[in-house]
Order: sequence, then C-alpha cells, then structure tokens
Amino acid sequence: MKKLLTTTALIGMMLSLQGCLGVSIVDTGHRGIETRFGKVAGESLPEGIYFYNPFSSSIVELDVRTQKWEFDAETYTRDIQQAKLHVTINYNLEKEHANEMYQNVGREWAEKLIPQTAQGTLKTVIGKWDAVDLIGNRGKAQQEIQETIAAVLATKGVVVTRVEVSNIDYTKEFEGAVEAKVRAIQEAEQAKNKTVQVQEEAKQTLIKAETEAKSMQIRAQALTQNAALVQWEAVQKWDGKLPVYMLGSNSTPFINVPQTKQ
Repeated sequence: MKKLLTTTALIGMMLSLQGCLGVSIVDTGHRGIETRFGKVAGESLPEGIYFYNPFSSSIVELDVRTQKWEFDAETYTRDIQQAKLHVTINYNLEKEHANEMYQNVGREWAEKLIPQTAQGTLKTVIGKWDAVDLIGNRGKAQQEIQETIAAVLATKGVVVTRVEVSNIDYTKEFEGAVEAKVRAIQEAEQAKNKTVQVQEEAKQTLIKAETEAKSMQIRAQALTQNAALVQWEAVQKWDGKLPVYMLGSNSTPFINVPQTKQ
C-alpha cells in the first residue's frame, strides 16, 4: 500500500510539474548526456527517469551496446597489388566515456571514428605483405589489424571485441598468374620426383648387372680350375638323353660315363 501511494504521488508530481519541467527516460543499453546551455554537464547518466529544466537543459542518449560495422575496402600490398577486403568490426562505446565522446566527437561518433581508423590500419598492415605471402598469412594479418584498431579506438573510449577479414581478393590477372605459378611448381616437383625414380631404377639395374657379371666371372674361374665341376655343370643341364650321332671314332663324349666290367 505504501509503494502504491508513493507511485501515485510521483505521478501526481510529474503531472503538476509537466508545464515547467522536462522528463526524460534513458533506456536500457544507453547512457544519457545532460547539456546545459549547450555544454555537457556532469557524468554520463545510467538507465532511468530524469527531470530537467527544458529552458536551459536537455538530455540525449548514446547507445553503449555492442554494434557491428561492416564494409568493403580496397588497398595495396607491398608489391603494389590491389587487394579487395571485406571487414567486420564488433565494438561498443564505454559507458564511462559516453559524455566525453558526445562532447568531443558528437552523436554520430561511430561514423566518424570506425571507418577512418579501420581504413588507415588496413593500409598500414596490408602494405607490409607481398600479395602471395598475404594469402597464406591472412590469420597473422587479421590479428595485427584487430590489435591495432583496438589500441587506437581504446584511446577514444571505444572497445573493439572482434575484427574479421572474411576474404582477400586480387585482380583476375594476378590470380591467374598465381595459379600458373602454383601449377609450374607442382609440375617441377613431379618431374623432380620422376627423375629421382628413373635414377634409382637405373642404379638398381646397374647393381644387378654388376652382380651377375661378378657371379659369371667367379663361376668361369671355378670351371677353368676344376674339370670335375665342368662335368657337374653339364649334368645339371643334361636332359637324360644320349646323343644319337658321334663326330668320329676319336670323339670324346661330353660326359664321361664309367664302363662297368663284365
């Protein structure tokens, strides 16, 4: 009952003072800035209801919630290749600095600070990389971009929570040249591997030939020095059939067959 009476009294006071007092409500996720005779007065006002003299003062609101700024940008790499980037920045205004931001920059502070800071940072960071190297190091470049933008805007009372470079595009001519270079490197590597393979096969063939030649040399020396071994080699190759013709009475059989006595 007491709470109801207090609320009723407050409403009554508001109605009675409506003609001479201004009333403003600062919404959730915002901060109020009171100005008196055109100058910022005091600290930022948190969410709530406020009364003010409409003849000398006014209250404006600044959004302090997380917001997103998304844009396309063009810049140049160190080797003078044009790069097109799509950038997304998540940021928010620090609550404690809302009054300073309004006083120093104005209500449209985001439009004045975010693009300018981002464009300058992109030119500086992307300009450190050659185009081909940037493709493989986009993560490092993005990290440096985020850290730089965050550091610059922090001095102005803005918190940067994320920066994303979603793609980096070059001219069609340059992309075609990069693809041709990649193919040439791949083909050169394949040719190198094929050369190594052929050399290895040739090496193995030579080793095999040298081994066979050495084996034949050893066997030839053994056959020359040992007549019995000659016959043994002949037996190994004999098909079991005796020759049908002899080349004369003095012909010597290839294999000496022992004669048994009767």
